[in-house]
Amino acid sequence: MQTWNIHKRQLESSEGVVAAQHFEAAQAGADVLKKGGNAMDAAVVTALVLSVVEPWLSGVGGGGLMLWAEADGSKVDTLDFNVRASRNMNRSQYPLSGGQDGDWFDWPAVEDDRNIIGYSSICIPGAVAGFAAALEKYGTISWAEALEPAIAFAERGMIVDWFTSLCLAIDLAGLSLYPATAELFLDNGKPRKVGQGQPETFLPMKTKAKMLRRLAEAGPRDFYEGEIAKGIVADLNAGGSVIDAHDLAGYQPTWAAAQSAGYRGREVHVVPGLCGGPSLLNTLNTLETSLEGKLVDSAAAAAAYAQAIRGTYEERLKTMGHASQQEDCTSHVSVVDKAGNMVSLTNTLLSRFGSKVLLPQSGMLMNNGMMWFDPRDGVPNAIAPAARPLANMAPAIVSSGGKPWLAIGAAGGRQIFPALTQLISYVIDGQMSLEEAFHAPRLDGSGPTVIIDRAAAANVAAAVAEHYPVRLTSNTLHPVCFAIPSAVLNDHASGKRFGMVHPINPWTGAAEGGGYD
Repeated sequence: MQTWNIHKRQLESSEGVVAAQHFEAAQAGADVLKKGGNAMDAAVVTALVLSVVEPWLSGVGGGGLMLWAEADGSKVDTLDFNVRASRNMNRSQYPLSGGQDGDWFDWPAVEDDRNIIGYSSICIPGAVAGFAAALEKYGTISWAEALEPAIAFAERGMIVDWFTSLCLAIDLAGLSLYPATAELFLDNGKPRKVGQGQPETFLPMKTKAKMLRRLAEAGPRDFYEGEIAKGIVADLNAGGSVIDAHDLAGYQPTWAAAQSAGYRGREVHVVPGLCGGPSLLNTLNTLETSLEGKLVDSAAAAAAYAQAIRGTYEERLKTMGHASQQEDCTSHVSVVDKAGNMVSLTNTLLSRFGSKVLLPQSGMLMNNGMMWFDPRDGVPNAIAPAARPLANMAPAIVSSGGKPWLAIGAAGGRQIFPALTQLISYVIDGQMSLEEAFHAPRLDGSGPTVIIDRAAAANVAAAVAEHYPVRLTSNTLHPVCFAIPSAVLNDHASGKRFGMVHPINPWTGAAEGGGYD
């Protein structure tokens, strides 16, 4: 039996706070706050740095969602910059290898995994357009200034330590398929590693640094309409992708008012539409009644969480379909600045290393967005020209007393909104600190079998098993079973800000900065 445990402490500050899945990216964002930037400046800088220091999870070759909340509570705005299918895409390009069989949680495979790996799995990336639009509307720094830290990290290179080697080893087979990818991440066909007893080293990304410098000088639309766009299209087409110049030039992110709902006197805000946000609200709505009077760490509460999550998934399947059962690897950033503005931003390449394709002329990994579409005919979330896939991402901001109080989100695919449901409940219903909530055991009800953390009370599994099949597992580094969350909280009464990250991952971190006043 496992007898050890891992613990991370929450960051407490009277200044702004950035929480992210890589400590260097969090610090880069916090440095922006120290220089007088606001929450949006810090979030965009953090996300851009993440594309370099942890390139297999998110980046400029992917897409995402974000929320911005004004400190005074006057506005909560959302931006959808998720990936899109090419207008040249159609279902016939993804023939099923096993006919139309397969249920909602077990899609039939596509021939040669064309929707999961390689050039045919790539969708139009939205990250650059999204970051630029967010800065233009709510930021205080320039686009070029926002790119400076990412360029510096690309020139220095990402850290190569034991965790890097693990991540590379996990996807060795896929990384070996594409020459540019293998050349950067592998060493003579093997995962890059640090010798025993040797200090960490760095892996420079010179081609990516060059592309980012061009992006800083020429502006974000160069990615979609200029010299960078020409290189992207040339590389994609050389590999067999149907994405063309018209697809790139036509990409625009979408602003929309947040979808909001009350929960125990607070207001929960999410991105509307094709994502996990509406499912998060639906689940909390169920818990408003079913969890009433129950202790959040009790077996009765676990059963209520499982039933609420499974009920939401059943409705999601009927009305929206769902995003793939394949592994999702994503990055989330939560920020609060000194004034109290908040940002919750999720960016993804979908799978770890996305499509596994690194474009030679830009040095960036590309998403495998086609994975999120259901490959069957006549279903919700089906493959179609220029379609938007149903995403799992669910960044959220919770208001208290009319002002932004909690910014939270997670990586982990279909595990995301189940994890966020419980964490929000732990903090509100259980009156836990972020530190307590993030270390408390969770369950995952995103599949037919409910997964329960072994650290949960002994009677939890039995209570849930009265309703669903259950499986016990540990909250481990790999595979991820209960999502990878991060959050910041603004305690309006004390003036303290708190940041907390997933305690199991060695690279997650929160950092403090001064900032926008």
